[in-house]
Amino acid sequence: MFDSALIPLQRRALHPAARLLHRAGVPADAVTLAGFVLGLAGCAAAALGAPALALAGLAANRIADGLDGEIARLAGPTDRGAFLDIALDFWFYALFPLGFALADPAPNALPAAALVASFVGTGSSFLAYSVIAERRGLTAADYPTKGIFYLGGLTEGAETIALFTAFCLFPGAFSTLAWMFAAACVVTTLTRWLAGWRSFAGR
Repeated sequence: MFDSALIPLQRRALHPAARLLHRAGVPADAVTLAGFVLGLAGCAAAALGAPALALAGLAANRIADGLDGEIARLAGPTDRGAFLDIALDFWFYALFPLGFALADPAPNALPAAALVASFVGTGSSFLAYSVIAERRGLTAADYPTKGIFYLGGLTEGAETIALFTAFCLFPGAFSTLAWMFAAACVVTTLTRWLAGWRSFAGR
């Protein structure tokens, strides 16, 4: 919901560091992979009951996710980079709640499963729309720098990261937060289905 407003601010904040990395010859794909590894470390920390370290891994992953895009724009974006970025992001989003489910299965396993299932809805509707929009030559005016067509919604990247941050700061509230966000993701999925139904009618 807020990504279109926050992305330009993120780009300006990270551009100086991205420029230094680009000049040092660091490729965007390397930053993407390093960020994913750091994110996995955060997931492991969550599973081990260390939410502060999980938050550090989350922050490192998100910073890397912003840096790789800026480096790619400086060096020239590639299809492989766009693929890695979205594929690893989606997996990280599914693994992070799993860490909290493993840390305390009794109260957290079911809401974590519901949350990950809701992510399947938002992710699949997002990617399905993107594929067909690309086939039709459509562009997303609100997200001109994205490597694929980016369809917004109630729960986007910023809201998901805010949720994960709340998990780390208030791990005892994981269940309540997960159920609430899963419900919001259902709304996002339904609105994306409706957008696809309307946008791709006729052929």
